Amino acid sequence: MVNSSVTAVELAARLSELREREPVGNALLEAAAKGRLSEESLRRMIGTEAHCHTAELAAYGTLLARFPHRPAADLLIRLARLVCDAQPKLRDCARALGMEGDVYAQRWPTEYAAYAFNGTLSWLASQGTQAAFALAGYADMQVYFAGCAEAIRRVQETPLYVPQELLDYYDDEAPEELSQLALDVVQDGLDQGDDPDEAVFCARLLEESIGYFWRAAAGTPEALGA
Repeated sequence: MVNSSVTAVELAARLSELREREPVGNALLEAAAKGRLSEESLRRMIGTEAHCHTAELAAYGTLLARFPHRPAADLLIRLARLVCDAQPKLRDCARALGMEGDVYAQRWPTEYAAYAFNGTLSWLASQGTQAAFALAGYADMQVYFAGCAEAIRRVQETPLYVPQELLDYYDDEAPEELSQLALDVVQDGLDQGDDPDEAVFCARLLEESIGYFWRAAAGTPEALGA
């Protein structure tokens, strides 16, 4: 057991400092700045998002089995509900972009970048401590929601047609109450002896995997390492 007086708030600050010092980057924003966005980029974002939803639900179920107590269980149930409620809306986005079939049943995009987040989250679900998964969840909310809102803003500045369904889905902010709950779960884990350095490592790893999410969405050769 690790004895530490480090708090969840301090770990969140460490993550923020690391993010500023070594930005993960957002390939979709970079593509927009270079005028290389297309409707295909929006479709790729929807397809990659669908992959993430599937992995998230499985991961939250695994974590709930490992940590079936409050406040961890409260966080996991609410995260799962957030994803479940988002699925019909994502299907609406897919239909608005002319994507045929059920977006959740398709294996597209096929590049590794589209599955990097899934792999990291799945590993975290089976191996991570309570503090690690909760801090990763907190980081996910901080980075993902902000990245989506900025991406949609940039896309609206281009000549691309952006369906209202996408604007409604992606132009959102991180749920403040849920973010605080994640930090409460981190603190509970730390109080039980979880390693704070491991928590930061895992959260940063998940942030880096979100960088791959944006690479998959951008779909440009440089983003995909082609």
